[in-house]
Amino acid sequence: MSSYTDFPHDAPRRRRPRRTAKALTAVAVVAAIAAGGAYAAGLGPFEDEAGPDPEAVAEARAFLADWAAGRLPDAAARTTGPDRAEEVLRSFTAGLDIEKPKLTAGKPEEAEDGTVTVPFTARMPVKGLGTWTYASKLPLREQNDGAWKVDWKLSLVHPRLSDTEKFRLEREETEPVEATDRDGATLSGTTHPSLAPVLAQLAGGGDGGGPRGAVQLVDRATGKVERTEASFGGEDTLKDDGPVRTTLDADWQSAAERALAEADGKNAALVALRIDDGEILAVANSPASGFNRAVSGTYAPGSTWKIVTSGALLLKGAVAPDDVVDCPKYLTVGKRFQNVETSEHPGATFRKDFTESCNTAFISLRGKLDEGELGEVAKKYFGVGQTWHVGVPSYDGSVPVPRDATEKAASMIGQGRVQANPLIMASVTATAVSGTFHQPSLVDGTEDTTATTPLPPEVATQLRELMRATVTEGTARVLADLPGDIGAKTGTAEVSDEQDNNGWMVAHRGDVAVACVVEEGVTGGGSAGPVIRSLLSAVPES
Repeated sequence: MSSYTDFPHDAPRRRRPRRTAKALTAVAVVAAIAAGGAYAAGLGPFEDEAGPDPEAVAEARAFLADWAAGRLPDAAARTTGPDRAEEVLRSFTAGLDIEKPKLTAGKPEEAEDGTVTVPFTARMPVKGLGTWTYASKLPLREQNDGAWKVDWKLSLVHPRLSDTEKFRLEREETEPVEATDRDGATLSGTTHPSLAPVLAQLAGGGDGGGPRGAVQLVDRATGKVERTEASFGGEDTLKDDGPVRTTLDADWQSAAERALAEADGKNAALVALRIDDGEILAVANSPASGFNRAVSGTYAPGSTWKIVTSGALLLKGAVAPDDVVDCPKYLTVGKRFQNVETSEHPGATFRKDFTESCNTAFISLRGKLDEGELGEVAKKYFGVGQTWHVGVPSYDGSVPVPRDATEKAASMIGQGRVQANPLIMASVTATAVSGTFHQPSLVDGTEDTTATTPLPPEVATQLRELMRATVTEGTARVLADLPGDIGAKTGTAEVSDEQDNNGWMVAHRGDVAVACVVEEGVTGGGSAGPVIRSLLSAVPES
């Protein structure tokens, strides 16, 4: 809050004698010229002989002229709070990409206590979008030395700017189609920023319309959008056949976007979908604009891929959950593989290997699978590597035949050339716990050219039990105190020697499967775990 040390609000005021119209005009002209051209900018002389003190009005107009010309230190010096004024004017103008504001003063008014108010119209050209027009007022007070200053307060910049609310500019560089969620609620990149790149891709969205954007009033503490102050672009390019009805759920989408705040500013992505039909409930990306990494990204899935590897081993009867499969610190297959934090579990069962995500144990079972068998299982039962028609462009995964023993070892733990993304891993999770693959979809009526075989019921049951045990006694304990019969799998995926590992987690509860990746998150439980915990905490189990 600004303090007005030059003129206490409760000090008695000294009223100045009125002047003639000629004197008013002369003072206004001189003051305006000295102020840097306010008069020359078309603000003009006064016409009312009995109007407010011309020096006050001239100071207001000079403030507007300096602000419009970008002379922010000069404008701020004309206020009772110059330091704060300069900071706010600069952040407001630069932060909203405003170029060359046009600020036009209106008819001044004088209050009973001698304060002067000068209304003005602001025409703010937002770079590349359009002009934001609004009205505000400048309050002025006479100081003890007889000079007039703009009585600084946030609301003079814009009536809704305050200590609790600020403005934010959102851009949509392409024109998305109009869309609704599964219940008919309107969806937009303004209300759900993570959807901007998704909606632009929907049903051929992005074909013309030019750049779009909005100036939003948001809560300073939470970032919640309170209202849209101005919208720009594309209103005449909306589809004539009405909005596209998506499978998204506005509650899940909002919760997913909030949950990604747990990623601490790292690149991250999340997908939630229904297990019984593959319908996508939420797609969230951080940062929100730009690349849709949740659906189109290509990542090594790390140990979340052990769900598929376990499925392949269980299908073949190559291992059972209670079989002992030792978990040493290291295992060398062309290169030395190790567990996260070089952990070891001597005499562990396969269940323990799964819940503790033991790399060396899984790699030791590589001989149980034929060359290329892991990819065949992924494709036949989980749909990975087939062509998906989601409703937006998607990457549908790749599990190539290993080129050598080292690559085969790496593929057992979701490394090597195995590639996936959150959409794929959410679908893998859904397939594992239900036994049946359903092509993920973002809109109704998408073509389905996939062909898969259901998992045997006993395999699906075993996978569910393994994932549940990972929550109750393994690396996904971050979810253990949440209500519901939650199952999960963590993953840590190497990227390069120069980068920290990516962190993964997949989970399921009720009829929903979710997957999250946090780039350079180091560990899955430590980075993606809090994201999924936040999501599941925010949305009740259906």
